[in-house]
Amino acid sequence: MMYLEVAGGLVILLFGGEMLVRGAISLAERLNIPKLIIGLTIVALGTSAPELVVSLEAALSGVPAISVGNVVGSNIANVLLVLGLPAVIYPVACACDGPIRRNAALMVGASVLFVVLGWGRAYVLWQGILMLCLLCTFLLISYYHAKRFGDSMAVELTEELEGGSPKSAWAAGIFIIIGLVALPFGSSLLIDGAVAVAKTAGLSEAAIGVTLVALGTSLPELATSVMAAIHRHGDVALGNVVGSNLFNVLGIMGVTAIVTPVPVPTQILHFDFWVLLAVTGLMFAFIMRRRDIGRVAGIVCFSLYGAYIFAQLHGWSGIDHHAMAGSM
Repeated sequence: MMYLEVAGGLVILLFGGEMLVRGAISLAERLNIPKLIIGLTIVALGTSAPELVVSLEAALSGVPAISVGNVVGSNIANVLLVLGLPAVIYPVACACDGPIRRNAALMVGASVLFVVLGWGRAYVLWQGILMLCLLCTFLLISYYHAKRFGDSMAVELTEELEGGSPKSAWAAGIFIIIGLVALPFGSSLLIDGAVAVAKTAGLSEAAIGVTLVALGTSLPELATSVMAAIHRHGDVALGNVVGSNLFNVLGIMGVTAIVTPVPVPTQILHFDFWVLLAVTGLMFAFIMRRRDIGRVAGIVCFSLYGAYIFAQLHGWSGIDHHAMAGSM
């Protein structure tokens, strides 16, 4: 049953997120909101809704390790898996334009801030407010540059999602309501199942958060990046990962910390934070040197992610999972 809960929770989460995004896009268009703004805000925020709801649910349910692990693990998966797997199919072009390079630099800064704040042993209210203010600043900068120089990626992504969006206001409202109901329900199932898996397998909640939960909530980004690679649009995959990582550390943890304090597990402090910084720096180096992520680099990234998961599941991250699980 616990594995069914995890699988069912993930399916409902992804379905709810999709319904919410498509309903919100349809409603925004009926209000004559430009596609550029929709792409930079509604689409970006909507696609991060599953991660946000899961992190909030975990923190409020007394398992904050899953909340922090979800954010850290999702960012690691985004770099090593969501970029690595598509690169095996077709090289991910890193000869990027100004916006992606700028956003990559901001992503590095946000990741470093996230780790520094985490070394206080908990994310609290003022830190959450700070992170949300930085996210709003990032959105304003992105909008200013997009208005001045254009942002075809945001517009194209919005147009792609328009195809399955409802055509009437009442249908859009139904989509949004279904999404708002499905997200917390799916999140609750996923968290309950993940905690049960952790106890049964003798793993810490942090380990389950950075592996099972993070991988599950990263599936939409993985699907988008693989499709982009198949259509030979590697830059879309890169922009998708950079934007998602920014939203994860500033938006998801920012909102969660405002709602409730989020303690940081020792395992994440001493192991996963360093992995996060390493893989973030790796992606930044590719972008700034304008070196494409080719098939060999993709295989290496994919293999590194496999090694990371293996280390987590076998307790090689420096924490005795079995001892921690026994205390849960």
